[in-house]
Amino acid sequence: MKNGKHVILCVDDDQDVLTSLKLILEKNGYSMVEACTAEEGVRVYRETKPDLVIVDLMMESVDAGRNFVKELQLLHNAAPVYMLSSVGDSLVQNVQFSDLGLTGVLQKPVEVNTLLTMLRRKLV
Repeated sequence: MKNGKHVILCVDDDQDVLTSLKLILEKNGYSMVEACTAEEGVRVYRETKPDLVIVDLMMESVDAGRNFVKELQLLHNAAPVYMLSSVGDSLVQNVQFSDLGLTGVLQKPVEVNTLLTMLRRKLV
């Protein structure tokens, strides 16, 4: 937490997605930090120690999101990590997301009520 607000790290190479998430999160009392690459995401994670992480599955390379999650595991991350993906529904059906080090998967475009409900449940 920072200044009484939960800190959410969002990692995505699409600035429109980051801007949209920032508007939603800050309007609803959260603080958001962002990164546009997996590498930058690790740096921001180390600097801020966020309460929750949302990361795009496919960024600068196909496995960038997955590699980012692996890096968080090596850093002994305890924050919930949600993968943001346009293939979210099929990913959930075909893969155990917990095996990937994820708490869950969010479908792009993010449905605001789904996001806020998830945040309320995870950030008690």
